[in-house]
Amino acid sequence: MSDTRALWLLLALGLSGWLLVVLAPVLTPFLIAALLAYVFNPLITWLERWRLPRALSVALLFVVLAGVLILLGLWLVPRIVQQIAAFAARLPDYLEAARAHVLPWLQSLFGDSVAVDFETLKEQAVAHGREIATAAAGLLARLSRSGMQAAAFFVNLVLVPVVLFYLLRDWNALVQRVPGLVPAAWRPRLAALARETDEVLGAFLRGQLLVMLALATIYSTGLLFVGLDLALPIGITAGLVSFVPYLGFIVGIVAAGIAAFLQFHDPLVLAWVAVVFAVGQTLEGTLLTPNLVGDRIGLHPVAVIFAILAGGQLFGFFGVLLALPAAAAIAVWLRHVHSGLIGPPPRRARRRA
Repeated sequence: MSDTRALWLLLALGLSGWLLVVLAPVLTPFLIAALLAYVFNPLITWLERWRLPRALSVALLFVVLAGVLILLGLWLVPRIVQQIAAFAARLPDYLEAARAHVLPWLQSLFGDSVAVDFETLKEQAVAHGREIATAAAGLLARLSRSGMQAAAFFVNLVLVPVVLFYLLRDWNALVQRVPGLVPAAWRPRLAALARETDEVLGAFLRGQLLVMLALATIYSTGLLFVGLDLALPIGITAGLVSFVPYLGFIVGIVAAGIAAFLQFHDPLVLAWVAVVFAVGQTLEGTLLTPNLVGDRIGLHPVAVIFAILAGGQLFGFFGVLLALPAAAAIAVWLRHVHSGLIGPPPRRARRRA
């Protein structure tokens, strides 16, 4: 009987995986909307306690989110584009200064055999500087020329908020119907599985989002104090990719170090850049992650990298965003499957003093 149950379970998992791959483009907006609904549902529940109707609470949330996105679009995006344009415009001067400072230093270390064609680099920088400066502004035009990809992008852009509204409005009713879809004998295990999954996802999603925003703020503010032209794009990018262990730190300090050296030609500035990211890493490891995320996720860094690559392969950019929450939930489910089929892992015997 146990072998039969295991066989049916493996068949169900295989069929589910096949359907996931086949329906990936269709499922993506629904998965994103479900993920956002899960994140914002506690806020809607809190608003309900103040005697606000649930539909009105969801509408109020949408108004606040729209206002935040509009403010970010009006204040943040123009400044990021401005910093990229300023850096691109000054890139030939940076390369000229690098030839005056870096090339003699390299030749003193490795001899006259070191030869860098800075004139060609300057010509390429001048030729492509305008393209670099207008890359963000031309994104919409490139999407409009890509036909079906543009149509799919805008459909998802409209579909996600619509699905999110209905999921948030009917979240409690949908959750209450789930136990009725499974046999009564399975309901206790399903309840335990749901509770543990909720603990893991709640700790990860809400906590990790706060950590990413905090690190983006810390890195951007610190690089602005350093005086880096690309402070906002580098700081925000380093913060947002920090969901991969050490990736945000590595990407940020390498990009900021190169940009700072090209801009200032002063090794002391590199030390200040290192201080900014060291402070960010220290705060993340000692304050942000322990208090906001905790240690209940249980994903090895190798599993994190694999989950992100697999999510990107299946669902593209949005799959990268969905990968870690899905991996955290799957880890919980696999532990329950292992416990049901094989039994709980043996406990280690305590050593006697």
